[in-house]
Amino acid sequence: MSAVSAINVESLCEGFEVPDSVKRFENVPNREVIFGCGTLTRIGSKCAELGGSRVLIVTDPGIAKTGHPLRAADSILEADKSAFIFDDVHENPTTDDVERCVEFARQNRIDLIVGLGGGSSMDTAKGCNFILTNGGEMKDYWGVDKAPKMMLPFIAVPTTSGTGSECQSFALIADAKTHAKMACGDKKAAAAVAILDPELTVTQPYAVTSHTGIDAIAHALETAVCKKRTEISSAYSSAAWHLLNSGFEKVLRSPEDIVSRAQMQLGAAFAGAAIENSMLGIAHSCANPLTAHFGIVHGQAVGVMLPHVIDFNSRGSDAAEIYQSLGTGLSTRITELLQVGGIKTRLSELKFDEAKLPQLSEEAAAQWTAQFNPVPVTASDLQEVYQNAI
Repeated sequence: MSAVSAINVESLCEGFEVPDSVKRFENVPNREVIFGCGTLTRIGSKCAELGGSRVLIVTDPGIAKTGHPLRAADSILEADKSAFIFDDVHENPTTDDVERCVEFARQNRIDLIVGLGGGSSMDTAKGCNFILTNGGEMKDYWGVDKAPKMMLPFIAVPTTSGTGSECQSFALIADAKTHAKMACGDKKAAAAVAILDPELTVTQPYAVTSHTGIDAIAHALETAVCKKRTEISSAYSSAAWHLLNSGFEKVLRSPEDIVSRAQMQLGAAFAGAAIENSMLGIAHSCANPLTAHFGIVHGQAVGVMLPHVIDFNSRGSDAAEIYQSLGTGLSTRITELLQVGGIKTRLSELKFDEAKLPQLSEEAAAQWTAQFNPVPVTASDLQEVYQNAI
């Protein structure tokens, strides 16, 4: 058996305890998760099983250049189905991205949607599905279970190891005018099939690998301590952290190492499943205003905040105990990983205006995820966290 063919969930989870239910992704909506090298070739047969005949592939210009969408389209064509590629998704997608995608889908009479790319592509695909099947505007679905009608079958194919959107029922879409990030969740929007092919992640540029990897690490650590954590979500968080902590440095030093790529992709998916079964915290609520006001890439924004959030949350005994169970000196370890990934560890090193701290703090406190932080926070508390990150 070749090294590549031996890469599977069991082999990657050797050395630490992972419940069988986690390995089988039993707590992921709609739940079919296909993991393994070369599994992109199964997308055509999966489209056929789901009854799709006119398949929309939603992706971004960078991923389009890798050839992955064309390979997916070839598999779909081999299954005697039609494929249409929409490759105009932008990073941090807005309602404008969704509207363009919906118009393209309507023109081509789509009956199945594939999100192929990073979280932006998968979120845009989900957003398109909401509007295409239920009408209205994206803001109509801000919240949970706002879509009364069934949606089209959806297949998620991540090409990064970051958001874990393939294992979540939420689409995160920003309002193009107000820049407010709208979390639109509905189990009907979750992927009927998630295809995790580690080979697709090898084409990621170094910075993308680094930023998305830190985002996944933040997901694992925030879900581990958030107020909504459960025994189920905690199992996913722990498994995600072990895989990501092990794989992050290795994948940056050896980008062609498919085992490390597989560790990162599986870890990101586990972290996504943890979010689906719990929630995030103030690292993300602080990161979003940094992106909105200063254009700081999400992985950089959440990364610069994460060590200081860990230190702040450690004031709460429950969070401190959980952090300790994941490793001693956790905030120091995160700073080490940021440095390995070439990610700035201080806000003063970034395009950042300290005079905006009061506004940033108010906006961060109003973010949905802030209410799930293990230590209750006010805008004043978050200003302190920002200040510590400067």
